[in-house]
Amino acid sequence: QVQLVESGGGLVQAGGSLRLSCAASGSIFSIKTMAWYRQAPGKLRESVAHITSDGSTNYVDFVKGRFAISRDSAKNTVYLQMNSLKPEDTAVYYCYGKVVLNTPRYESDFWGRGTQVTVSS
Repeated sequence: QVQLVESGGGLVQAGGSLRLSCAASGSIFSIKTMAWYRQAPGKLRESVAHITSDGSTNYVDFVKGRFAISRDSAKNTVYLQMNSLKPEDTAVYYCYGKVVLNTPRYESDFWGRGTQVTVSS
């Protein structure tokens, strides 16, 4: 019913930049929260950045000052601008959305399938 599709991942040299995008589609009334998570091999999935419907954002300390999350509510799309990338940023990045579905009207959590970000030293 609702699909989140990430794009923009790839291979980049340390110090470089990438911009991830996540577009939500389906029977959507609104999206209250969108976020990015990441999971590196052998590690648990961790929160990276969140943005709420009113535009409030927060970031994990490890990326604060380097990453920026934004959203285009009209497009149901969230972005993650990643600058000054480090090898330790290498992970699969997942898009998350707390979505209010259209019919029936209820909230549910949705995840994208992830996009690989690899940062070489």
